[in-house]
Amino acid sequence: MPAMIDAATNVTLTQVDAGTPMGELLRRYWFPVAAVAELDDRPVKPVRLLGEDLALYKDLGGNYGLVDRHCAHRRADLALGFVEECGLRCNYHGWRYDHTGRCIEQPYEDTADPGSRYKERIRIKAYKVEPRAGLLWAYLGPEPAPLVPNWEPFTWKNGFAQIVFSEVPCNWFQAQENSADPVHFEWMHDNWSVRLRGEKGPYAPRHLRIEFEEFEHGIVYKRIREGGDETNPLWTIGRVCLWPNALFTGNHFEWRVPMDDATTLSVGWFFASVPKDREPYVQRRIPYWTAPVRDPEGRWITSHVMNQDFVAWTGQGAVADRTQEHLGRSDRGVIMMRQRFLADLKRIASGGDPKAVIRDPKVNGCVALPVAGRETFTEGLMRIAARREFAWLAGQPEHVRRAFDEAMGIG
Repeated sequence: MPAMIDAATNVTLTQVDAGTPMGELLRRYWFPVAAVAELDDRPVKPVRLLGEDLALYKDLGGNYGLVDRHCAHRRADLALGFVEECGLRCNYHGWRYDHTGRCIEQPYEDTADPGSRYKERIRIKAYKVEPRAGLLWAYLGPEPAPLVPNWEPFTWKNGFAQIVFSEVPCNWFQAQENSADPVHFEWMHDNWSVRLRGEKGPYAPRHLRIEFEEFEHGIVYKRIREGGDETNPLWTIGRVCLWPNALFTGNHFEWRVPMDDATTLSVGWFFASVPKDREPYVQRRIPYWTAPVRDPEGRWITSHVMNQDFVAWTGQGAVADRTQEHLGRSDRGVIMMRQRFLADLKRIASGGDPKAVIRDPKVNGCVALPVAGRETFTEGLMRIAARREFAWLAGQPEHVRRAFDEAMGIG
């Protein structure tokens, strides 16, 4: 099969700044940018999203804001500011902004000229923020904003969730293409893992059949490997390339959040049901942590599943050059994904919504997704399974592991 796209199309698919085709399309969706608990611990956080530098905050009144990172006065860094009962105050000269970006106080100006209406003319850009499932979601697009998707696992009870961030130095699109590429599991996560351990074991079971089906919220990929058949849930149900920028495997999500053209924030949300004798269990706080991508000597970490993915994505370059590809039959999901995004660019140009935008509150009450092995995620873990090491990302902090063990009744 020939390479699918030319240089101009590659640029179109990978640029995320405002005013670029893909940047405008992506601004029709909500993106997870922080954990709720993160702002409970420290109420102001710098955020880079879709090429924009912003300051995310939670004020003392409990309101969230996402505003330009730079004060309109003399461009000081608002991520170093401090919160008040209402709004975020610049630490340089005290100008204060509310969540709409409106300047509501200019201390010296207000003192020198109490009747001045100068602050009424000052605004900085501001965007919507909403909490859901322990995450804070940002929307940078046009009104009316769609709903933050309430995915089915967000409604599951009696489980322990955790949120993991990693900053990956490559474009988001090659990261998301990984979500429609089942064959890489056989080679990267099975065969390569064996070699990384210094073993020379036999190759993992081969993929015999793969299929891709588009559905309302993304693309489902299905597979049969040696030793399996058409009754296997990975064939009858499959896994989900979730639109526009996530992988969903049943009990966890991986969002590839575009920080800019050459940097991706990986955001993972992981759920584990507690053993039946621990029910009812209510998680009061969803912990968060940041997983390293390199070891202290600067070498790429390859010991965990998602760390291996990071190595693959960055190995393609900061922005993959798709004009040099030679695609094969295993790449049909990747081709479908590219074609859908290109079609959606035309759709929004004519005033329509892109794929998977949710506006109906009834639909959003609980958005069901294909879940292979649903009962293994919702019906309680065996403690022997709960004791396994966190396999997805390196560097899980001890306090998170202790909280997990306590939820599971281990030790």
